[in-house]
Amino acid sequence: MKAKTRRILFSLLLVLALVVIAAVMMVIGRGHTVYFDNKTLEDYQGQEYKAFEKVIVTVKDEQVAKLAKRDRGMSIWIGQNFKMILEVTREKGGESEIHEIDLKLPYSVDGIVINLPALLAGLPEETWYSEFVPAVTEEPEEEVPGEGDEFGLGLEGELGLEDGLGDI
Repeated sequence: MKAKTRRILFSLLLVLALVVIAAVMMVIGRGHTVYFDNKTLEDYQGQEYKAFEKVIVTVKDEQVAKLAKRDRGMSIWIGQNFKMILEVTREKGGESEIHEIDLKLPYSVDGIVINLPALLAGLPEETWYSEFVPAVTEEPEEEVPGEGDEFGLGLEGELGLEDGLGDI
């Protein structure tokens, strides 16, 4: 009976260890692609938030993007608590400002787009945050053989059957 009790105990410990590993991976293991837009936000409540002259984005002590006006950069992040440092030059020849940003990333979204002028203006989340949706490109339709004949069999002109029975 002692061997059976030990086997059950080890099985329960193994299941508990797997549950703990799964819980930890669920919290820290979610990967996100974070895109940074330095684009003008037009006509939000009658105001325009202009793109910056230059933005340098640093994530985990590594420069991941150097953005001019209308540029987009990106970074890969694992986890929910995103941290970045922005070095912003608002106008040509102006002084640069340093901003440390901490954001809580949504668990259910893989691609996140952040509009930096709207974020730094302190606007609500729905103005500076959006989900990245890749553009779908339609491929041109290929010409299908036999598309031009009367019954769609592809026999017209290929086998010499145009004039009925051929050479009989």
